[in-house]
Amino acid sequence: MAFIMMKQLEKTSHLFGSNAPFIEEQYENYLADPSSVSDDWRAYFDQLQSQSGAAARDVAHGPVIAAFEQMAKRGPVRTVVSGGGEDKQQVSVLQLINAYRFLGNRWASLDPLKRTERPQIAELEPSYYGFTEADLSKSFNVGSFSGFSTEHASLREILEALRQTYCSSIGSEYMYISDIAQKRWIQSRLESVRGTPKFSVEVKKRILERTTAAETLERYLHTRYVGQKRFSLEGGETAIVAMDEIVRVAGGHGVAETVIGMAHRGRLNVLVNTLGKSPSMLFSEFEGKALADLSAGDVKYHMGFSSDVMTAGGPMHLTLAFNPSHLEIINPVVVGSVYARQVRRKDTEKSQVLSVLIHGDAAVAGQGVNQEMLNFSQTRGYGTGGTMHIVINNQIGFTTSDPRDYRSSLYCTDIFKMVEAPIFHVNGDDPEAVAFVTALAVDFRQEFKKDVVVDIICFRKLGHNEQDEPMVTQPLMYRTIQKHPGTRKLYADRLVAEGSISADEPENMIAQYRAHLDRGELLYNPVLSGHDRQFAVDWTPFLKQPYTDAADTSIPVQEVKRLSERLTVVPDGFELHSRVKKIIDDRAAMGRGELPLDWGMGENLAYASLLAQGYGVRVSGEDVNRGTFFHRHAALHDQLRERWDEGIYKPLEHIQDGQANFQCFDSVLSEEGVLAFEYGYSTAEPNELVVWEAQFGDFVNGAQVVIDQFISSGEAKWGRLSGLVMMLPHGYEGQGPEHSSARLERFMNNAAEHNWQICVPTTPAQIFHLLRRQMVRRLRKPLIIITPKSLLRHKEAISSIDELANGRFQTVIPEVEQLDAKKVKRVLLCQGKIYYELLAYRRENKITDIALVRVEQLYPFPVEEFGKAIAQFPNAKEIVWCQEEPRNQGAWYWLASRQHLVNVLGTKRKLLLVSRSAAASPAVGYYALHNQQQKAILENAFGPIQDTTPHSPN
Repeated sequence: MAFIMMKQLEKTSHLFGSNAPFIEEQYENYLADPSSVSDDWRAYFDQLQSQSGAAARDVAHGPVIAAFEQMAKRGPVRTVVSGGGEDKQQVSVLQLINAYRFLGNRWASLDPLKRTERPQIAELEPSYYGFTEADLSKSFNVGSFSGFSTEHASLREILEALRQTYCSSIGSEYMYISDIAQKRWIQSRLESVRGTPKFSVEVKKRILERTTAAETLERYLHTRYVGQKRFSLEGGETAIVAMDEIVRVAGGHGVAETVIGMAHRGRLNVLVNTLGKSPSMLFSEFEGKALADLSAGDVKYHMGFSSDVMTAGGPMHLTLAFNPSHLEIINPVVVGSVYARQVRRKDTEKSQVLSVLIHGDAAVAGQGVNQEMLNFSQTRGYGTGGTMHIVINNQIGFTTSDPRDYRSSLYCTDIFKMVEAPIFHVNGDDPEAVAFVTALAVDFRQEFKKDVVVDIICFRKLGHNEQDEPMVTQPLMYRTIQKHPGTRKLYADRLVAEGSISADEPENMIAQYRAHLDRGELLYNPVLSGHDRQFAVDWTPFLKQPYTDAADTSIPVQEVKRLSERLTVVPDGFELHSRVKKIIDDRAAMGRGELPLDWGMGENLAYASLLAQGYGVRVSGEDVNRGTFFHRHAALHDQLRERWDEGIYKPLEHIQDGQANFQCFDSVLSEEGVLAFEYGYSTAEPNELVVWEAQFGDFVNGAQVVIDQFISSGEAKWGRLSGLVMMLPHGYEGQGPEHSSARLERFMNNAAEHNWQICVPTTPAQIFHLLRRQMVRRLRKPLIIITPKSLLRHKEAISSIDELANGRFQTVIPEVEQLDAKKVKRVLLCQGKIYYELLAYRRENKITDIALVRVEQLYPFPVEEFGKAIAQFPNAKEIVWCQEEPRNQGAWYWLASRQHLVNVLGTKRKLLLVSRSAAASPAVGYYALHNQQQKAILENAFGPIQDTTPHSPN
C-alpha cells in the first residue's frame, strides 16, 4: 500500500514536500471516517485502496507516514497544481490549521511575567502560504476543525478561531499522538469552545474562593511564622484550583480513591486546602510540637495525610504520600500504591483509583526516575491506567537556576512525549483556563487510560525556602515579580469588571478565611468524618508490634506433597523446553520424596503455601518469571506457540480454587523506579507478600535513594509500615566487581531500631520458612535477603520434605556434623556460600577440631541463638568470623562493634576475622586472582590466625 501511494504521489505535484503533514492528516481523517474528507480526497484515497488490492481499508498507515516524511525531505512544495489556484489555497488553509495544532503553543500567552517575546514561526503566518490581505474574506472548507457550526468560513474567521484556540492562555501539545481517536477527542474539546471555557457565575466564584484560600493561607503563615521554611505556593496559587478540579471531576467519573505525590512547593497548601488538614494541626507543626509517636519524625513539608471528601460521584478517599527531599522519587511510590489499591478493588478498568503527581519544572526534567516510571506506565504489571501530572512551573527551577542551565529541551514537560501523553501548558494567571484544561485532562485520562500533563506556568514570589534572597541571582525577574499584583487580585478584578461579583466580595472572602484561620479552622471543610470505606485496609493488627523471630511456619507433610503436585502439573499438549521439562520432572520427584528439594522448589513451595492460605504474592524484577539464574520458572512457555500472549502457564495461579492472587512480572530494565513502585505497593497492601528481586545484588546500587529514603527509614520518619522483600543475589564466584556483592555492608550500617531484617539463608528449607515467616507473623518489616547464585543448584544446598513440614526459620544454624565438642578449639562463624566451601575444605583435610556455625539472620542479631551455638564448644578459645567480602565490606565492621557479641564471648575468647584485604572494589575481575584469594581465605580459616583490630581500615 505504501509503495503504491508513493508512486501515485510522485505523479501529483501538489502532494510533495511541505504538504506531507497535511496529506498525512487527510489520510488519518479518511481512515477514521471517509466522509470526514472532501469528495475529491475520498475518491483519491479510494483509488489507492483499489490499486492496493486490499480486501478492506488500510489501517496500518505508519508506512505511509514514513513515505510522507521522505517526500518532505526532497524539497519545497511545487507551485504547479492541477485544478487551479483555488485548490492550492484550500490545501494551504488546511495546512495552516495543522500548523496551529502543531505549533500554536509557541505563540500562546503562557507567561504571567510576560518576559519573553513571541518567537518568529513562519508556518503560523498566512503569508507563508501565499495568502494576502485580500484572501482574508474568502471562504474555505474548515476540514476537521471543530470550531465552526458550518463546513466553510472565511480565512479571517479561521485564523481568529485558530489563535483563540491554540494561542491564548492554553498551549496544547498532542499532535505527536499516534492514535487518531485521541487526537480527534482533544481537538473536539479544545476547538469547540476555542480554548475558552464558558463558566457560570457560581463556578467562577468557586474558582475565586480556591485562589483566595491558597493566597490567604500563604500570607497568613508568612506573617505568623516569620522566617520559617514552608516552600510557599505564592505565584502558583492556581495549582489549588487544579487540584479542586481533579477531585471534583474525577469524583464525577466514579473515582473513589486518589493518591497524590508531590515535593515541597505548595505542599502545605494542598494539605490544608485540598485534603482538609486542620490549620490548628499545621500550626502545631510550625511550633515544633510532636503529633505522632515516632522515633524520628520529619519536617512539616514532608508529611503525608489522608482524608475522605464528598464529590458528585460519591465519597473519595484522598491520600497525600509522605515525601523525602529527593523530590521526584515519590512518583513511582505513589503509582505502586495506586496499583495495589486497584488490585484490591479488582479494578481491571483502572477507573476507580487515580494517581496525581505534582512536579516542579526543574525536577520533572532533571530526575531520571521519571523516565523509568513513564517507561513502565503502560506495561502489564505496572500500568495504572494513566497518571494526572501537574507541573508547578515557576520558571526558575529550585534556587538560582536558569532554564538554559537545567534542561536541554524546549519545555520541561518534553519527557512525557515518550509515552505520547498530551501536554497542556496554561498561564497560571488565568484560573479559569487552569480549571478548564485540568477538567479536560481528567476526562482524557478516564477516557483513554493514559498519562496526561497540565503545565501551570507561573512564578515564585518568594525565595526558594523563604530564607533565600532571589534578587541576588535573578534581579530582573524579581523586579517584575515585585510589580505583579498577584493572581487572586487579577482574577478578582476581572470578575468585578464583568459583573460576576460585587466590588467588596473579594476582600470579604479574605476576611472570612483569615477569621477561620485565627480559630485554627477551615472556612470550607471538605472532610467527611467517620466515613467507613469498603476497601480500606486495617493496619491495626500490625501497629506497634514488638519484634519477634518466632513464627509457626510449618505445614502438614501431605500439604507439601499436594502443593508439589500442583506446581508440577502441565496442561495437556503443552510442550516444555527440554531443560525446563527436566526441572519440572525433578520437582515432581521431589514432591514424591524421591529427590531432595532444591532452592527453586523450596521458594515456589513457600509461595504456593501462602497463596493457599489466602496471602497474595507479587514478585517483580528483571527476569523473575524464569529467574536470572534459571531456577524459578514461575512461568512456563509452550515451545509450539508463537504468539507472546499465548502458551504461557503459571502453576502458582492454579494451586486451588479460591486461592489468593499471584502476580509475577518481568520488569523493565530499571532498579530505582521499579523498587520504588514495589515499596509503594507494599505500603498499601499488608496482606500480600511483595518481592523485588535484583538481577544481580550489585544492581541495587541504582536504587539506593529508595532504600535510604523509604525502606530503611520510612517507619521511623512517618510511621509507614512495609513488608517489602528484597532478594539480592550475592556470592564471590569470580564474576567480577559488578556481579559479586549486594553491598551487604550498606544494609548493615543502616540497621537500627528494628527497622528491617537482613537474612542470608543457605538451604531450601530456610528460604521456605523465611518467606512464610514474613507473612504469618503479625509484623510488617522490610526483609533484605542475600540470596545465592551457585547454591541454587549446589548438591549440598538441599532440604527434605520433613524440614519444610516441621521446621522453622533458624536464625543460627549450629554445627551439623558429629564433632567431639570438647576437642573443638575454634569456631568459624560465617554466612552464605562460603559455608559450603569451608565444609568441603574441612572434609577434604579431615579436620575435626574446628566447628562451623552459620549466622542466617544478621539483623536483628539473634544473640540468644548465637550464644547457644557457641556454648556447645566450651574449649574453643578462638571465635572467627569468616567472610568472602573484603575486610571493609560485608558484615564484619558491624559485628565487631556490637557490645552484645562481646558479652556473649566473654573476656577469655577473641573475635577474630578471616576475609579478603580491605579493598576499594568489592571484588577482583581476574578469575585466577579470585581463585587465589578464595583459596587463601579457606587456608587462613583453618590455619594460624593473627589477632586483628576490628576498626582498622587496612
